[in-house]
This record gives sequence, C-alpha cells and structure tokens, in this order.
Amino acid sequence: MSGHRHQTKAERRRLRKLEKRDRQNTKKIQLMEKLQDQADKNADTQPKTEPLEARNEAQGHYMLTIKSKKVTFGTGPAGTGKTYIAAAMAAEALASKEISRIIITRPAVEAEESLGFLPGDIDEKYAPYIAPIKQALVERLGASQTEYALKRGIIEPIPLAFMRGHTFKNAWVIFDEAQNSTVGQMKMFLTRLGDGSKVIINGDVTQKDHDEVDGLSDAVRRFRHSKYVGKVEFTMDDVVRSGFVREAIKAYND
Repeated sequence: MSGHRHQTKAERRRLRKLEKRDRQNTKKIQLMEKLQDQADKNADTQPKTEPLEARNEAQGHYMLTIKSKKVTFGTGPAGTGKTYIAAAMAAEALASKEISRIIITRPAVEAEESLGFLPGDIDEKYAPYIAPIKQALVERLGASQTEYALKRGIIEPIPLAFMRGHTFKNAWVIFDEAQNSTVGQMKMFLTRLGDGSKVIINGDVTQKDHDEVDGLSDAVRRFRHSKYVGKVEFTMDDVVRSGFVREAIKAYND
C-alpha cells in the first residue's frame, strides 16, 4: 500500500492558486527591483557636498530637534520632507564619524510582518520598504559608499518584527511609517536604544493600515513631557514635494 495520499481536486486547485500567486508576487518584486536599479543608475553617484538646508520653518524646527534630542517624533502628511531630512542628517553624521551605524526600520504591514510571501532572503524581501530612505542616503553619501555601507552592516535595514534582542549603540535609528506600529511594537523598539544612539520616528497618523491604537500617537502622548524627546508636527502647508501632493492631501481630507 502506498504511503502517499492522492491529492483531491480541491487541494490541487488550491495548490495551483498558491503557485499563481507566488508567480505574481515574484513579478511584482522583480519590477520593483528593476525600477530601483534604474533609479540607482540615474542617480548621481557622487555625494552632494552642500550642507542640508531647511526649506521652511517646520523643517528648520525638525532639524534643530533632531540635533538636540535623543528621540524626535516627526508627524504629518506625506511630502513634507520628514524621511529625506532624517536620512540626510544621518548620512552626514556617519560621514563625519559622529556615529558608526545607521539603522533603518519600518513596519511591513502589507506583508503581515512576516514578509513570507515575498521571494528571496530577508534583505531582498525588505528592500522595497526602505527604498525611499536608501535614495536619500545615495544622494548624500554616493551610490558606491551607500552600497559598501549596506554590505558591511554600517547601514542596516531591520524589519520592525526582527528588532527584539537588538541594542543600538552609537547609531542613528530611523523608524519610518511608524503609524503602522502597534503600542507593543513601539515599546519594544524604544527599549532597544543604547548609549550614543539617536532616534527619529516619523509617520502620518491619518494613514495607518490597521485598526488598533497606533504606536506613534500613543508614544507621542506618553513622552510629551520628557526632556529627551521632541516632537515636530508638519501640516499641509509644509508640503514641499509638489503642488499636486498638497492638493491631493486636501482632496482626501475633505
């Protein structure tokens, strides 16, 4: 008697559906990688040498807060420069040897935190999520230096779900899209911080992708009186990406 059970029609249909979904996901990732490769090729491989300058009052306040506080919360709509400024300032700190590492994290809500449906190893799975920060690092450090730092672990992307057990010392940690974290995840993240570390936590609480209390707004409330923590709230008037982005935000908020 055979030790193997024949698959039922339902099981075979389910297997075909899973295989089709895997192929579709693979194609999506390959397309994202192709677009990222093209963006890297088009980017200036030489780093920008001019100092980073604020484009409005809110950005100036944000930059001063990052410099003076251990933890900075940047909240507000997309297109205000939160991610770019955090990455650019971290790059400058790394280049001047103020710090030895840059850590990048964000929740992967769309992939149910496990990232299991994406092909490749964990770095390949997580790459699309940290692409905006990587672009800013390339602009400030140069493409070759950024790639070298990524390969050596000097710049290290770590999915939020894999943060437990880490302690960050002499590093800047950029936590993007923090509105998609839970309260428990934010607590776990903030208790990773060691000596010489600085944290920038960004997000837009109107754009969360889950129904729980978000970790960003909860943390802002809990640490509102802390001397170690600063908060900068951007508004629609601070959008610098394009005039249309400001119009789009207004259209969906009305």
